[in-house]
Amino acid sequence: MSKKNQLILLIILILVADQCLKLWVKLNHPTGEIIRVAGMDWFRLHFIENPGMAWGWKFGNETGKAILTLFRLVAVIIGTWYLGKFIKEKYAYGFLVCAGLIYAGAVGNLIDSLFYGVIFDKGLHYSAILNDYIGYTGIATFSSEGYSSLLHGSVVDMLYFPILQGHFPEWFPFIGGNAFEFFSPIFNIADASISVGVITLFLFQQKLIRKETQEVPATGTTNSTVSDQTQIL
Repeated sequence: MSKKNQLILLIILILVADQCLKLWVKLNHPTGEIIRVAGMDWFRLHFIENPGMAWGWKFGNETGKAILTLFRLVAVIIGTWYLGKFIKEKYAYGFLVCAGLIYAGAVGNLIDSLFYGVIFDKGLHYSAILNDYIGYTGIATFSSEGYSSLLHGSVVDMLYFPILQGHFPEWFPFIGGNAFEFFSPIFNIADASISVGVITLFLFQQKLIRKETQEVPATGTTNSTVSDQTQIL
């Protein structure tokens, strides 16, 4: 299998895993529900919905949400072109994998933002009356009458790893006695894919951001310049 096909397969696998988990959570659980995976306290599924960017950051009202979704769409379109360019120019395989991880994660969250508001009857949506996003009760189902419109879907998050929980010592300035938790963010497979790709590129950029060297065929000839001082024994 060529490197191009391997990269396409990787992207498809991430997208399928991301969307399958999101759809399973969305169609079977109410928001806020926490499930301990295999009974483990440090690995949980905590279903929430995110109207904006990473870490739950919001981007204004419905207009801001539409702009954010369109920005994601443009980024994916540009990313598609660059990914093809990287493959054609024979960048190192490790770099292509990282670029593919970032690309797959971007597409995964774009699908939520583009379509989830149209295909589900319930979801986190913006209320002009309250000037804020509001949740819902019950379990969502597929519906031709969505909870919002195209470009206004909320991203589904569920992966939660509270590995370490406790309180800061009382002698800590300002935050003494406050509760702390590691790792507190709730995210999805698409977010994890983007993070792994970005962090790996950052840590190993000198090794990864390069083009593959072409091997010179062993023809028994050389292109080296031979000076008149070269002695042939």
